[in-house]
Amino acid sequence: MKAWPGTSYPLGATYDGVGTNFALFSEVADRVELCLFDDDGHETRVQLSEVNGFVHHGYLHGVGPGQRYGYRVHGPYDPARGLRCNPNKLLIDPYAKAISDGLEWDESLFGYRFGSPEERNDDDSAPYIPKSVVVSPFFDWADDRLPKTPYHQSVIYEAHVRGLTIAHPEIPERLRGTYAGLAHPAMIDHLTGLGITAVELMPVHQFVSDHTLQEKGLSNYWGYNTIGFFAPHDAYASLAGSGNQVQEFKGMVKALHAAGIEVILDVVYNHTAEGNHLGPTLSMRGIDNESYYRLEDENPQYYTDYTGTGNSLNVRSPHTLQLIMDSLRYWVTEMHVDGFRFDLAATLAREFYDVDRLATFFEVVQQDPVVSQVKLIAEPWDVGPGGYQVGNFPPLWTEWNGKYRDTVRDFWRGEPATLGEFASRFTGSSDLYQNDGRRPYASINFVTAHDGFTLNDLVSYNEKHNEANGEDNQDGESHNRSWNCGAEGPTDDPGVLELRARQRRNLIATLLLSQGVPMILHGDEFGRTQHGNNNVYCQDSDIAWVDWSLLGENAELVEFTSGLTALRKAHPVFRRKRFFVGRPIRKADELRDIAWFTPSGDEMTDENWEDDFGRSIVIFLNGDGIPDLDERGQRVSDDSFLIAFNAHHEDIEVTLPDATYGAEWVVVADTATGEVGEAEKPITACGQLLLAARSLVVLRRVN
Repeated sequence: MKAWPGTSYPLGATYDGVGTNFALFSEVADRVELCLFDDDGHETRVQLSEVNGFVHHGYLHGVGPGQRYGYRVHGPYDPARGLRCNPNKLLIDPYAKAISDGLEWDESLFGYRFGSPEERNDDDSAPYIPKSVVVSPFFDWADDRLPKTPYHQSVIYEAHVRGLTIAHPEIPERLRGTYAGLAHPAMIDHLTGLGITAVELMPVHQFVSDHTLQEKGLSNYWGYNTIGFFAPHDAYASLAGSGNQVQEFKGMVKALHAAGIEVILDVVYNHTAEGNHLGPTLSMRGIDNESYYRLEDENPQYYTDYTGTGNSLNVRSPHTLQLIMDSLRYWVTEMHVDGFRFDLAATLAREFYDVDRLATFFEVVQQDPVVSQVKLIAEPWDVGPGGYQVGNFPPLWTEWNGKYRDTVRDFWRGEPATLGEFASRFTGSSDLYQNDGRRPYASINFVTAHDGFTLNDLVSYNEKHNEANGEDNQDGESHNRSWNCGAEGPTDDPGVLELRARQRRNLIATLLLSQGVPMILHGDEFGRTQHGNNNVYCQDSDIAWVDWSLLGENAELVEFTSGLTALRKAHPVFRRKRFFVGRPIRKADELRDIAWFTPSGDEMTDENWEDDFGRSIVIFLNGDGIPDLDERGQRVSDDSFLIAFNAHHEDIEVTLPDATYGAEWVVVADTATGEVGEAEKPITACGQLLLAARSLVVLRRVN
């Protein structure tokens, strides 16, 4: 078989209805062979003799969707200089739009001999490595409508495709754990009933499980071990092979969009599954190691590691930057996703050593007419020096607000000296986002996420219990800011159980009533537990899966959560587009847009804020003090609310503010009772409200 010249762009395998163009970048390659595989695994090699701008390319007439392929790159092999080409290693196309067959760990995947790391390994890796797959670009998107939900109206649900659906009894067994399972009506009904506007899916780019985990009988469940930035993970497809995962993923997106739910992908552009200098040669390492990876300046045999995984992608290289941007654009234009959450995003800002908010990556994103228009969420830290960058990303970006998580946990577990920071986090973290022109919705608020305790475990365990991970309970975060409410783990004590239920409601209510964008962890709405394991990255088991049998026994919590999302949706005062200013927004207004009161009904003083053990506060939110405009350019107006917080271990009497702020108030939510809905009897100005220990109450002004 002989290739026609083809073109150097686009990179990857591109089917045009008649044949397929193949293009691979490698600046160090002497020559590149395209390797085609039939159903029996027989290999046919075709040399890509055309080279343009270091892109090796060729066109094969008659080759189409379903064709499995890989590359062999001939070039220099000198690990001490960072050069690792070896044509005996079949390589995955970095631009492959589908990858199949799985990875079978074998010594041939490595560039060296296990017993002698200095000795080159020329064993053929083809039988053991996944194959890239040519896919059809054609799909019927005719009726697809992107929801384009504004940030301030969003409620995000972080979910794992497999873990969320694998045990759902109403989803057909063959669809559980798949993209089609997530698109099933039973799943969509649950999400829409909960008030969710976007699912943030943990990694769905093709990934591999670490060899060390497989030897322990475990796997890389979370998926933060990417090997294909364009390919949907094949194990999440209900029909395996021939690129079916691409069509099924698109069908999932279309179904979620039809329900008004956006799809946000958790993406891992900071490292790959090839690991450190002792890792396997699967793709980029053998194609052009020094272009794709950050190597140590003094000793390029080794990799710079800001991620804790062994390597970091070289975002200083224009070709690596192109790979990332092409991937992002592909998922938006061809797969119709609505945004991205960038894992360890600080790594992408490290052009040299320090994190640089003006790094080239952010400049390119800012200028891109496609990527700049979708939701961009940063995990604003990595494991390198100076990597904690909450509040320091550019204006286009939103951020997982780790400070919000920590402060809200501390407040509700009764830590002293948290009241002032809690108030700041509850009102949108203006100290982090206001000075660079961002809005409250730059803060993605969360109390729990995949990394750490579930909501149930946060109020049930003081210590992590990760023994099942096989690392002697040494893995995972040890400082969780959790509180077990009086007993470690499962208990029959009714007092402890009631307190835990109340604490769950407190945390959910705080999250959904805070300014910013709330993110709920899958299953938290009905008490999902990981049995105290706060690091289930390797647990593809019922430890990590969502147990839907809990839905019935925790129906009240689901109803409470959906009631709070409905309250948030109905009232823009809980989801303002601009920060509070603490004064009337217009001269004609009598009241400030926000006011703070002690439980006695007096306005807060500096002394009150500095009270080391202050755990109670009443917040007035002025519905007439919203500076936002609606879609028609009309000024937004809403009801006014009081929110009374009591993180103290005893009940307190709260005196409502005087009639200046409202003559009558009615309770609309109470975490002590778990009720969401208007009470029959109003409370007058200066009236008394018994605020139960460790609870919050929401009141609406009715007069």
